[in-house]
Formats: sequence, C-alpha cells, structure tokens
Amino acid sequence: MDIREMTALEIGRRIKNKELSCEEAVSAVLGAIDATDGKLGAYISVQKEEALAAAYSVQKRLDAGEELSPLAGVPVSIKDNICVKDVPATAGAKMLENFRPVYNATVVEKLEAAGMIPIGKLNMDEFGMGSTTESSIFGPTKNPWNLERVAGGSSGGCAAAVASGSAALAIGSDTGGSIRQPSAFCGVTCIKPTYGSVSRYGLMGSASSFDTMGPMGKDIRDCAAALKIMSGPDRRDSTCVIDAPFDFNGCFEGGVGGMTIGLPENYLGDGLSVDTREAILNAAKTFESMGARVERFTMPMVEYAVPAFYIIACAEGSSNLSAFDGIKYGYRSPDAQSLAEVYVKSRSEAFGFEAKKRIMLGSFVLSSGYYDAYYNKALQVRGLVVDAFKKAHEKYDFILSPVTPSGPYRLGESLKDPQRIYLADVYTVPVNLAGLPAVALPCGQDSDGLPVGMQLIGRRFGEPTILRAADAFQQKANYHTRRCPL
Repeated sequence: MDIREMTALEIGRRIKNKELSCEEAVSAVLGAIDATDGKLGAYISVQKEEALAAAYSVQKRLDAGEELSPLAGVPVSIKDNICVKDVPATAGAKMLENFRPVYNATVVEKLEAAGMIPIGKLNMDEFGMGSTTESSIFGPTKNPWNLERVAGGSSGGCAAAVASGSAALAIGSDTGGSIRQPSAFCGVTCIKPTYGSVSRYGLMGSASSFDTMGPMGKDIRDCAAALKIMSGPDRRDSTCVIDAPFDFNGCFEGGVGGMTIGLPENYLGDGLSVDTREAILNAAKTFESMGARVERFTMPMVEYAVPAFYIIACAEGSSNLSAFDGIKYGYRSPDAQSLAEVYVKSRSEAFGFEAKKRIMLGSFVLSSGYYDAYYNKALQVRGLVVDAFKKAHEKYDFILSPVTPSGPYRLGESLKDPQRIYLADVYTVPVNLAGLPAVALPCGQDSDGLPVGMQLIGRRFGEPTILRAADAFQQKANYHTRRCPL
C-alpha cells in the first residue's frame, strides 16, 4: 500500500510492527513532496537532513523497547507560524523571511517527545491574515482537487499537503476558521480544540484571544491521536487552563444513538450554495439513520458575529504586529536614515496589503474616541455569542453547521471581492468568539466534484462528544477516503 494512502495511525502501527522503518516513512513523504509540491506550493521549507536524522534517533528508541505514542515515527508537517528551533519561521511574511527561532513551540516539544518527526514548514497567509493563502510572500497554495482554485487559508499549505499525501499529519493554527475552512476546501479532517486546551507558547500571535492550534489529517482518529499529544497544561502560557492532556480512550465507542443535534435554520438560508445545503441536510439524515435526533432552531447573534470578530481580531493583530518595527528582529529597510524612517520604511516595505489593512483598522478601533463605539461594543457582542452557544448546548449535544457558504474560490477571486470573503467566515468565527471546540470533516462534493465540509460544534472541553460523532459519521460515510487526482 502506498504510504500516501495510509492514515497516520496506520503508518505508526506498521512502524511499531516493524513492517516499516521510521526512515522509510520519512523518505516516502519526502518523495511525495518532491512529486507534488512544484504544482501545489504547500511547503515553504523542507528539513530533509534533520528529518532523516530524527528518524534514525526515533528508530533507535523504538528498537530499544521505549514506549512511545501510537504516532511514533510518523512525519508531521508544521505551519510556518509555529516555532521549530533553528528552522525558518516566516509566517508567510517578508517581515520574517530570515527569522530562525532559538526554541521550540510547546506543541513541537510534545510531538517530538512522542516520537513524531517534523519534516517541513507549510505555506500560509501572511501572519495568518487571510482566507486563501494568497497573501503569502511565497505565492499561493493551490487546491490539489483543482489547481485553479485556492486551498483556503490561512492554513492552506496544511490542508493541501494532507490532501495530496505530501503530509501524513499537519499542525495548523485557527483564529477564525483557519484550519476548518481549508480542510473543507481540500476534503480533509481537522479539530479546532477548545481555547485553553493547547499551549500557544511558540505560536506567532495573530489575534491572541482567538488563536489556537489543531491537527489536520485524513480522518478523525488521526486528529484525535495528535490532539491527545498536543494538549495539556503549560506554565509558559497562562491562557492554557486545561488540567491534563485529553484522554480519548473509549471515546469512539457508542456512536450517536440517543444524541440530540442542533441544526441552525438560519445557517441554511441566503448565501449558502445549493450543493452545500444539500450536503449538510444529507449529513443530518445520516446522523438520524444512526439513531440521533436532529432539531432545527434559530441561532441568535449570527449577523453580528463577523463584524464583532473582525473588530477584535484587527485590534489584537494591530497590537501584536507593533512588535515588528525594524529594531529588534525582522526586516529593516536598507534606505532608512533616521529612527523614524526605520519604523516607517521597514513596516511599509515589509508588511503586505492585508496586514496593513488590519493594522489600520485595529489601530482605528482602539484609538481615543472610537474605543467605546467599536471595540467595547464588539466585546459585548462576544459575550452575547458565548451566552447563545451556552444556551444552545443546554439542549443539544452538538451543533451541526456548514463550514463555508460555497466551495473553494478561484485563484485571484478574493482580490476582486474581499468583503465577500470576510463574510464567508460567518459559520466559523462564532466558534472562536466563544472559545469552543469544533471538528470539520468532508460530507459530500459539489457539482464541480470539489469537496464539501461540515462542522460539528461542541461544548467547552466537549471534544470527546464531537470526536465520537465525527468518527461515527466517517464509519458510515466514506467521503474522507476520497483522494484527489493529483
């Protein structure tokens, strides 16, 4: 069986059973990168020698009888805003094109301790600000299902790599849908965990009160195995409030029989494509056929979620990006002749258009005279969104929704109609506003043969419930086993 067709857990099992060596697994993924990435642009850098050396080291640990995780020996690809020691971390930005971290992010430490092998850094929108991976200085990542379409963003490189088989597993970051939307566009599975369950230490901040990291893989069990490793407390991140790593043992038993699922009626109205609506309704019927009860209801505050999110996200992004001033690290303009010019020229030359837009908007809503009118009101809306989800989850085990209103956009489309792209986040950003967990997984295909994804939204720290539901769906339906033609 071609390793590109294997799940990460299958690769791990074969390594444990000595049917496959760590070096063979790494070499196979490196070969897949060589075969596909010239067309896709999923990777920014590949650490071939380091990965092969790590494979040798992990193999020695396994041969010595050391008990590691079920994913030991499995290559893992990392989004380029997550720090890996001595490996370039550009965040897709000119500002950081020569930056090499001197430490590992906590999630990278945990993955390596579990025996996983970082193999390369993946393309993304500049500083995670975008929905198409077209704002990267390295060029866009293309969708492996159709090279004229985007892979999504900001974790487009992660989704394209998993979908094409050039990554066994990928770790991305999610601020307002940044792993869920590209997963839906590329037909892969992901988990956006509860805010505070995975340490953000070593993740470059986009909007710090929304940012989290999550795994992307071929199926939900791969993602659960990776999240179990990634989660857990970290004294270096005061927002990481979980007491212990997730324990998903037994979580996939029992199916969805007896569960009550909420399907927001107002998520199925204007703006949703016919193909996506049909796929979501068919998914609801599949859950009903397995013994769940699906109820339609109206989700409050939907029309306010996107503006509230972008006000807060731009405010936090503007604050985070103020650190890049040409002084301590990052790009410095060679033409600057004074301290003021260092600031102005360095930031003007190194930040892209999307980052500049968000800096300007964020600075505006935080400025004197506008703070109460915009930023404070957005925070109040955020509180109402939290309350709306809390009330819904008192009645429903989880909420079923679309991930995106339509299939993947054509390359260049976002530049013509950016407002439409922002509004397309309507199904994903409420989850980040409320800090809730969500799973995105394929549930159909559109009339162009492109993947359609659905989202399962759980209670805070309710990952086991949505994982069980996602696994039950994937055992019943086989959309996640479809492979792109690349």
